[in-house]
Amino acid sequence: MNEETHEERNERRHEEKPVTDTGDGTGAPAAAPGSPAAPEGSAAPGSPAAPESPAAPDDDTAAPVPEGPRPSFVRRLVRSRTARAVTAAALAGALVGAGAVAWRTDTLPLLGPAPCWDSLSSGSMDSLFGDRRTEVEEQSLRTDPMNEGLSYGQCRITGYEGDRARRQVTLNVRRLDGLRGSDSQSWPSEFLSPGMVWLGDGLPGMASSTRAWIALPQACTGRQEFTGPTVVDIGMGRAGFEASREYTVRDRNALTGALVDAANGVIKSFGCTGTYEEPRALPAPVTWKDTEATAFCGIKGFAVPQAYRKDLKQSRVGGEGGPARVCEAGTSFDEVSVRLTTVVDPALTEIYSWDALRSGAPVKGTVGYGRIGGNRAVYNAVCQTGPVVFVVEQLRPTRETGFTLTRDLLPDYAAAEAERIGCGPLKLTFPQA
Repeated sequence: MNEETHEERNERRHEEKPVTDTGDGTGAPAAAPGSPAAPEGSAAPGSPAAPESPAAPDDDTAAPVPEGPRPSFVRRLVRSRTARAVTAAALAGALVGAGAVAWRTDTLPLLGPAPCWDSLSSGSMDSLFGDRRTEVEEQSLRTDPMNEGLSYGQCRITGYEGDRARRQVTLNVRRLDGLRGSDSQSWPSEFLSPGMVWLGDGLPGMASSTRAWIALPQACTGRQEFTGPTVVDIGMGRAGFEASREYTVRDRNALTGALVDAANGVIKSFGCTGTYEEPRALPAPVTWKDTEATAFCGIKGFAVPQAYRKDLKQSRVGGEGGPARVCEAGTSFDEVSVRLTTVVDPALTEIYSWDALRSGAPVKGTVGYGRIGGNRAVYNAVCQTGPVVFVVEQLRPTRETGFTLTRDLLPDYAAAEAERIGCGPLKLTFPQA
């Protein structure tokens, strides 16, 4: 890892160009006038034709901490790249006038590249770290030969108050794996959580106050069978940590701004054109509600079995309208029993390929295929829009029946969801015990 320290960093945003929706769930950025939408090769520089195994996500981040007031005008000014040369020249002149030794203006610390592949703007750094001193550890964007081409690089920024680390943000660029199933559990548990919301039209990703991700355009990165999308993801603190609504909105917006900056920087580094635009507004934070017994997870026709109504008294649903819709339910927010996920983005469904084909006993259906294990069931349905995956995961045993939720919920859940998204009718059956 190439380590680089950034003291009072700055940056200007890359020139924004509108993003167009390609209709394939990738949200490919629009090409600049006279420029191709992708480099001459179909894959990112250094990437193999069929990558197979991912790097594990880095989750050694510190918990979110309430931020101080907005930095002063002077500090914001020196973080702005457009002001760097002027500021450096002024400092050099002041030092000479005072009889001190001055740096040349092109060698002053203020003129270094912006954090994370020269991508994060001064606005994003201010939103994340305020006026804290920051240190950056940054890997070059290239495929990792030890991880068979799925990991492109990582960037970690730590903010300090004095000598104490107060906040840490980690960015990863990676191609999600489907061939070996290594990204079917740990990555979704963090980045397909019910606390996340969709970023919006033309932005194939999701965000919460601790995690966010966006898929890079397939026209830029390329993709083959049994591989998921190439994504930029960002994490801050413990996954799923939730504070007040005020902090949730603030931190979620800060992560989203940094995520879009980083994605645009990676697109440029890969030799592609166009940019994503930061969403103007995100949906309201996801909240817990009393479970509606006859419309579980807000799905018409999906009833909670009588035996589980005490265990599934409260629920919440995130990701509405986006790549994945996620519902979790339990006796309360801190005792979650089950998570139900519907993935409609065709590329993202690939991360469940191994589970749907090889993990557990077979599940038969009118259209598609799947498997069920002890606490997890995955079914891949064939719909008019492409593959759709339904996942039921039991996170803790119920008080009376133990681990029976996956088997009891999957058929009705898949049937009701297929009807909701216009891909029904769907009927699932299990092998005889």
